[in-house]
Amino acid sequence: MAGNGKWGARSTADEVLAGLDLTGRAILITGINAGIGQEAARALAARGAHIIALARSQAVARAACARIGGRCTPIACDLADLGSVAAAAAAVRALGIKLDVLMTNAGIMAPAACTRLYGVESQFLINHVAHFMLVDRLVDLLADGTGRIVTLSSSASIQFAPREGIMFDNLDAQRFYKPFVFYGQSKLANALHAVELSRRLAPRGIVANAVHPGVIASTKLGRSLGFPMNLLLPLAGRFTKSIPQGAATQSMVAASPLVAGVTGEFFADCAVAQGNKLMKDPGLAARLWDVTERIIARA
Repeated sequence: MAGNGKWGARSTADEVLAGLDLTGRAILITGINAGIGQEAARALAARGAHIIALARSQAVARAACARIGGRCTPIACDLADLGSVAAAAAAVRALGIKLDVLMTNAGIMAPAACTRLYGVESQFLINHVAHFMLVDRLVDLLADGTGRIVTLSSSASIQFAPREGIMFDNLDAQRFYKPFVFYGQSKLANALHAVELSRRLAPRGIVANAVHPGVIASTKLGRSLGFPMNLLLPLAGRFTKSIPQGAATQSMVAASPLVAGVTGEFFADCAVAQGNKLMKDPGLAARLWDVTERIIARA
């Protein structure tokens, strides 16, 4: 599926899901308290999907579910705390249901100051490691033959990631810290994770893809940006997507029958797009997998 000629950069989540009946589908989404995560959850719930809604606290998740509507189960999951991630996975398992989609949507972007969590820089931990752990603990609940994993990446994985892809010798940012380089690295890690998942899960018929949602000025993703970016981003509105438009690609990849069977790809503007060339490096993806497992094991 290179493109269908029907949807594109200005399509909305409601448009790409129009006419679908998702009754009986269970879709887990992280970061549902605001922005494109909440919009994707709302649009999917409006078509009958049961949303397993993860946010940083139970209160925040419960309030988000009230805004999303439909069948929505709130679960606390603080991605900065791997203990919370483990507890969230246990809570999902306790529901006793099969999952149709795992959508790892939450993230942080380019904080001006470096913070370290579990011995690595915070963007790498929150955007990649915590989601890796969550998926690892829930992937067996995905339905064989039809299950989907949707990993939110970004064009930053192409534009800002370091030349070598992942700085395995500087994951703690002790050598240097540049906010957007580390953001790009974490988003490339997301894309590489999707590629490796697609390879490992192929025998089960489960697909995994990475998504660039587009630049969305009104999302809260940029809340951690320092001056002057935190002032410039809202002014870029005419060149960016709205939240409904930003949620379209991930909603399509999660539920559209047009994407059935497509795996290991990078999507943007509701079509397969060109990701970072390092996505085709199986050695890099495998090394990242091993290193991530070791970070989690020592937590």
